[in-house]
Amino acid sequence: MRVPPYYQKPTWQQFSAGVLIGACVSWFIFLYIYGEWQEEYSKEITKQQTTIHKLENEKMIWQEEFKNLNKENLHKLTVQSIYIKIKNKDKYDLDQLSIFQMEDGIKKDIGMMIAKDLDTAYNSRELIKKIIENKVLPVNDKRYKCKITEMTIYTTLSIEIELMIAE
Repeated sequence: MRVPPYYQKPTWQQFSAGVLIGACVSWFIFLYIYGEWQEEYSKEITKQQTTIHKLENEKMIWQEEFKNLNKENLHKLTVQSIYIKIKNKDKYDLDQLSIFQMEDGIKKDIGMMIAKDLDTAYNSRELIKKIIENKVLPVNDKRYKCKITEMTIYTTLSIEIELMIAE
């Protein structure tokens, strides 16, 4: 068996040359298109990286600003309301009106604490305690003294009181 003599037929030579030239041309076209795509994608990636970098910097700035605002707001928190609770009201058989009057009287005495910042309220806690414990509450021909059992100072000044009969 032998290889057919292609060199004798010019059509086979032209076909082989055409295939070779077509392969080279298509390879160069492929390289050009692929290069253009890669260039476009690299530009897009670079643009996205700069956008990400800008956004990360902006996020850092916002976070720092948010932290600073939180610190400022923490210093600016004020007492918004006062809550008084009498713990041993059942011991003395007091009605709801008497309890309300006692709580309201105590709220009026320490009402100056509303709209004060938390630092001032915290520094005045001994004054609040003395104001409440030195107050004598007359109810139903009896006189009661107060003793603070628990005091919480935040945006709501919460005080729990026990009553004692005054002498």
